[in-house]
Amino acid sequence: MSASYQKNKEHFNTAPLQTIETPAIICGGFVIFEVMGQKRLYLVFLLIIGAGAFIHVPFQTENIISCTIDPAKQDLQFYWKDDSGRNFGSIQALKDYLHHKHRKLMFAMNGGMFRADRSPVGLFIQQQMTRMSLDTSSGSGNFYMKPNGVLYITTENKAGICSTPDLGNYDRIKFATQSGPMLLINGNFHPAFKKGSANVNIRNGVGILPDGRLVFAMSKGPINFYDLADYFKNQGCRDALYLDGFVSRTYIPEKNWIQTDGDFGVIIGVSQRD
Repeated sequence: MSASYQKNKEHFNTAPLQTIETPAIICGGFVIFEVMGQKRLYLVFLLIIGAGAFIHVPFQTENIISCTIDPAKQDLQFYWKDDSGRNFGSIQALKDYLHHKHRKLMFAMNGGMFRADRSPVGLFIQQQMTRMSLDTSSGSGNFYMKPNGVLYITTENKAGICSTPDLGNYDRIKFATQSGPMLLINGNFHPAFKKGSANVNIRNGVGILPDGRLVFAMSKGPINFYDLADYFKNQGCRDALYLDGFVSRTYIPEKNWIQTDGDFGVIIGVSQRD
């Protein structure tokens, strides 16, 4: 069981209405919400139950922060422990580690679920060494919402995302992290996802484009699985994998998105010579 699941159990909810707790000003049939510091006007239908108002608000794509990486041209690696065997844990720790090796961190994101000791849940391959075995068992929580899947980079620096049963032999895989659920499978939404689900949280994931580049994305606010999958689909991805939620952090200095805290297992990072 992942640490993030222990902290925040997410029982999948297919209710079609989404609860909004953001301050709002109600004007006739319109509602003005302040989201991420910006006021937005929505035409809504209200269902008043006691003192609560339940409103489904369309997801805004500007509430996603993303970074597109070409593993054939950029130094993309998956990290877990430093040279002394200590977990990195935070993006800042990885940033400092790379700095001492005269490398500059250009992008980072937590890269999968983890146990209480911060060890990865499921398969983790680093520099062609299998650090954790593939997990094909069943269980509760997001990781076991099948099909789950694997993000991998081959020894030829080609990226892939596939469902766990489709992974096959991984002798030529340089890096891999297993997570779940799959968001998109061959262009289709995961069968458990429901449009308008009230199961919302901060979430991050990764999708692959037809040219082999990877799109890493994290929501700036709560989002359901369907809307996150839809984001990747609209970017042109046919396969996409959920990485985690609640604890998620992303570092993209090029876009002035600086999150260097955290307490994770695997971290996905891109660096260049400083």
